[in-house]
Amino acid sequence: MKKDALLYPLRNTQNTDDTPALWNWAQNSVVGQRQQLHQPRSEAELQQLLRDSHGKVRVLGSRLSPGRMLCVQPQDVLLDLSALRGILAQDEESVTFAAGTPLQQVYDSLTKMDRMLASSPGVIAVQTLAGALATGTHGQGLAQSSLADEALHIRMVLADGSVREFQRDDADFPAAMVSLGALGIVTAITLRTQPFRLFTCHKFAASADSLEQDLLTWNEQHELSKAWWFVDDNLMHVWNADVASAEDSQAWYDHQREVIEHGDQADSSLNDTIDQTLEHMHRDTQIHGKGGKQFRTVTRFRDFTDISGDIYQLFCRGIAVPQINVEIGVPLAKTPEIISKIKAWYAQNRPHMHYPIILRCTGASQAWMSPAHQQPTCFFGFVVYYADDGSLSQDGLHFLTEVEKLLAAEGGRPHWGKYYDPQRYQWRAIYPQWDAFRAVREQLDPTHRFSNDYVTALFD
Repeated sequence: MKKDALLYPLRNTQNTDDTPALWNWAQNSVVGQRQQLHQPRSEAELQQLLRDSHGKVRVLGSRLSPGRMLCVQPQDVLLDLSALRGILAQDEESVTFAAGTPLQQVYDSLTKMDRMLASSPGVIAVQTLAGALATGTHGQGLAQSSLADEALHIRMVLADGSVREFQRDDADFPAAMVSLGALGIVTAITLRTQPFRLFTCHKFAASADSLEQDLLTWNEQHELSKAWWFVDDNLMHVWNADVASAEDSQAWYDHQREVIEHGDQADSSLNDTIDQTLEHMHRDTQIHGKGGKQFRTVTRFRDFTDISGDIYQLFCRGIAVPQINVEIGVPLAKTPEIISKIKAWYAQNRPHMHYPIILRCTGASQAWMSPAHQQPTCFFGFVVYYADDGSLSQDGLHFLTEVEKLLAAEGGRPHWGKYYDPQRYQWRAIYPQWDAFRAVREQLDPTHRFSNDYVTALFD
């Protein structure tokens, strides 16, 4: 099988609801068989299941990750923890959620309490809380880091059915924060919270001529910042957000807590770029006309209307479309140099751009396995959407391959829940606590019940 087919599998476009196979969300990989699936209704049932079974164990979650993270063998156990959801406990400074709680439910629950997380959300809120922690899900803003960095307490069922409680001051807590599902089955997470705040997001277009410095400036001067780089036309679409004024906050409450739009700010400077990107995407996906969610992810770049709302209304706005998504985090200090190298590489090779490069920066993470461990990090995101027939643009995949080479050579660390080529990385060199994590894994799961081909390739 060709390497591209392993890294970026084609998508099955046939209806899979009535088949015995369970597919991941993108339907590009079988993760197991329906007969392997168990749905414990409580932590006690989960404990008993682990005591009574013998195969390896994986948690299904929302199936958003590449199939290789989940794939199990016929004798193994596949778990659906969707029954373990909701609030378990709360106090003035924290809330404990069951691990299977979708992020949207977490966000809605906190908002009703006039509380929020310090971490900015990722764009897709159908992830489960435990899955988001395990893969290092993050948002944007140098004053915060990954969702896992807001965890105070993690409760985990181990391979023998016993329970381990990880506390924030435990020496091995940083291993449990981003665990890749390799240590045990998380059943509950206590998240620290802070008083609810509202934000106003300013949107604008800019040249990428001085992106090397502008990106740092935007992130240093604003609490939250996100940018899309249209390399073909050397242009940027930028969102910078700060705490909303008292006037904007009152307008939000008066508007039944719905997003407030500040006029209709027309800006045609990106229109030609957007039209060109849509033309590329139509050709790559073989989808004609205006239909398709993937096209809405581009047409919304015509909108430069400033808005006020809560952090989840502003930034948790992803449109879930099957795609190959590669995201590599690099040290923030090296980001200007890396942007210059991407510009030079693009000028020399003129690669096919399927979608703009997504730029999000975060503060350093305490989690040993976080791509932002110990260092402020800039995440470069790249997307190639599937065609209607399940195929992928070969030009788009070539771009992904080449840009990943460039970022890996600069010490980049890939997002665990997205696509990457493991042969590009020297894990011990880029993760200082790699062996410490392996030691915790050996202690908690000595028989490797929570391993699979993906985890084994990393640690064994």
